[in-house]
Amino acid sequence: MNNIKIVYKDQEFFVNKGTKLKEIAAEFQKNYKHPIIIAKVNNTLKELDYELTRSKNIDLIDLTSREGNKIHVNTLIFILVVSIKELYGSKYDIRVEHSIDKGLYIETNFEITEKRLDDIKTKMTSIIKEKRPIQKLTVDRLEAMDYFSKIGDKAKVNILKYTTNTYITLYKLGEYYDYFYTKMPINTSQVREFETTYLTKNSFVLRFPTIYIPDKIKSYEEHPHMFQVFAECHDWGRLMHIENAADLNRLVSNGKVEELIRISETKQSNELLKVAEQIKNNENIKIVLIAGPSSSGKTTTSMKLCMYLRSFGVNPSVLSMDNYFVEREETPLDESGKPDYECLEALDLDLFDSQIEEILSGKEVTIPTFNFITGKKEYTSQIQLKNNQILVIEGIHALDKRILTNIKQENKFRIYISALTELNIDNHNYISTTDNRLLRRIIRDNKTRGHNVNHTISSWPSVRVGEEKYIFPYQDNADYTFNSALIYEIGVLKTYAEPLLYAVDPKDECYEEAKRLINFLGFFLPIPADAIPKDSILREFIGNSFFKQY
Repeated sequence: MNNIKIVYKDQEFFVNKGTKLKEIAAEFQKNYKHPIIIAKVNNTLKELDYELTRSKNIDLIDLTSREGNKIHVNTLIFILVVSIKELYGSKYDIRVEHSIDKGLYIETNFEITEKRLDDIKTKMTSIIKEKRPIQKLTVDRLEAMDYFSKIGDKAKVNILKYTTNTYITLYKLGEYYDYFYTKMPINTSQVREFETTYLTKNSFVLRFPTIYIPDKIKSYEEHPHMFQVFAECHDWGRLMHIENAADLNRLVSNGKVEELIRISETKQSNELLKVAEQIKNNENIKIVLIAGPSSSGKTTTSMKLCMYLRSFGVNPSVLSMDNYFVEREETPLDESGKPDYECLEALDLDLFDSQIEEILSGKEVTIPTFNFITGKKEYTSQIQLKNNQILVIEGIHALDKRILTNIKQENKFRIYISALTELNIDNHNYISTTDNRLLRRIIRDNKTRGHNVNHTISSWPSVRVGEEKYIFPYQDNADYTFNSALIYEIGVLKTYAEPLLYAVDPKDECYEEAKRLINFLGFFLPIPADAIPKDSILREFIGNSFFKQY
């Protein structure tokens, strides 16, 4: 039979045996606003030059999907790298440091001017318009190491030392090869949208559409506080001589990682101790407001902060904003008509504001505890602040300026918590803080809530949408940003998350994401948890925490 059946969006049609996905993509491109970049065949990602030889279910993917957007970004990085090398030479390179304001902060190993950045942008645009092929190759690992050594990419050479695979997958664009732990499109024309913003003589921002803003590129907005925290993270990593995964692996293989664990934990605890001292020394502060995205370590950070405050003679009382939900039948609905439990209006703000004002005035107040089974508030406990007491409030809306408008700004201290990873895999593959938090959540959900990986991965997009709407827009309101990431933690998370990820069935819709995370974790050697102290933020996710009651 020359005809085979294809199922696309629940519609059946027949194509000739040997038809390539790019032919089907061309037929349906009119239904997509952005170029189709990749496809799923029977739930597995395939490049568009894949030939169909038997009946399949297919899905066509552009940058508006999670997988498509990651591929779009990595392809832009590849085009950027090749553009620089073709303009200036193979020794000229970049380092993708971290995400910033819907873009990537990038440093160069050469001096860059606004004119040079314009030239690079023009070159990138030219490469895209040329529809240059991106060729997938399986090459001998040792030959790949020799190639990267010749072009001066020591980070690639070092990371390839920690794999026993005889062959690895590289992608070729022009005369240059590179590795990315996502697939690539078959040519450069499938990634059209990008912008660049000049920052300093050695840095700029690469911007592009995201799944949250797919139809335009957000104008660059400076976030000096967050930028400074990232800079301090990377500076400390350089001080420890740990910038890439291979640097961490070297310590593990040399049996010296326990010292790094102790140093990292001491540094993080000292930082939090200084925050507590700062709060103690400011007599005007009556409320500490703490917010952060999912799995950023808010619970442990809050409890450790309270412990350090007590060491200074300050006795905090802790309050959760989750106890101030409106009655369930009063919950606002989202655009799809479903209850929106994460919007600010899902909280009884009038009650919250009035009770906090009464508490600060010294009154004994009967506070609510929200019963998530009945969907109603229950009033069973009292709180009263006395001398040397402050109120610590945790909640996703804690940094929103629309709360506690009746309390003077000088009486509030806002803390934003996030896991801002210092490490890269190599110079061109950065580690997303989102991936770090997702791995934390996969482990915790399985250990404490009985959820399998499928549940966590499938629910993660809705969690991220809530963060984009209700947490990230207010991070600049913080008086202090606390980095809860630990430079060694990916190796520890690997030992817990990897077996769970391998349990995902290839037929499950979460399989490709699980496989991507497995490939990511493959760059790291496992690190045992024995040396991790019980008050570590990491214990909140892997278990055996000192703060068990929380």
